[in-house]
Amino acid sequence: MTRTLILASNNTGKLKEFSELLAPAGFDLHAQGKFNVPEADEPHCTFIENALEKARHAARITGLPALADDSGVCANALGGAPGVLSARYAGEPKSDARNNRKLIADLAVQTDKSAYYYCVLVFVRHANDPQPVIADGRWNGEIIATPRGQGGFGYDPHFWLPVLGKTAAELSAEEKNRLSHRGQALRMLVEKLR
Repeated sequence: MTRTLILASNNTGKLKEFSELLAPAGFDLHAQGKFNVPEADEPHCTFIENALEKARHAARITGLPALADDSGVCANALGGAPGVLSARYAGEPKSDARNNRKLIADLAVQTDKSAYYYCVLVFVRHANDPQPVIADGRWNGEIIATPRGQGGFGYDPHFWLPVLGKTAAELSAEEKNRLSHRGQALRMLVEKLR
C-alpha cells in the first residue's frame, strides 16, 4: 500500500533524492507546493527545531503526514557556519552560486578546510504529533575552492571527499544516496518507521 507523504520543501533536488529512497518503503512523496503550502519560517538556531517547525507547518495545512529536513554544510573553522543558514548564507534571494562564493571567501584565510554536511529529518503523522520520528546523518569532507562535477546541488561541487577523490557533485545519484547525510538519515528514519 502506498501512503501519501508531504515533503515540507519545494527543493527539487531534495524531492528527487527523498523520492528515490522512500518509494521502496511505500511512500508517495509530494512537494508541499503541490498543496499550496507556503514555506515555513525557520527561526531557530538548531537543525532539529527548524525541521520540526517545517513538518508541523506542512501537516497542519494539508492534514497529511509530513516529512521535513533541515540540513546544511558546517565548516569547522567557521564554528559550524553556514549551518542552519546554509540556504541563505549570502542573503536573499537564495542562490547556490552566491552561497558558494561566500563560503569560499570566508574559508580563504583559514588553514582548516574540513567540513561536514548534517541532516536531521522529522516525520510527523499529524500537526500535533506528540512523538515525531527523528533521524540524523553526518557526512564528512572538505571545502575546495574550485568546483568540480555537474551533479547534486547546493555546495556539492565544493564538497570534497578525500577518500573517494571526488566532490559530492561528481558522484552518481546512487553513490550519493548511499553515502550522504540525507541518505544516512533517511535509512535510519525508514528503519524507525518500520
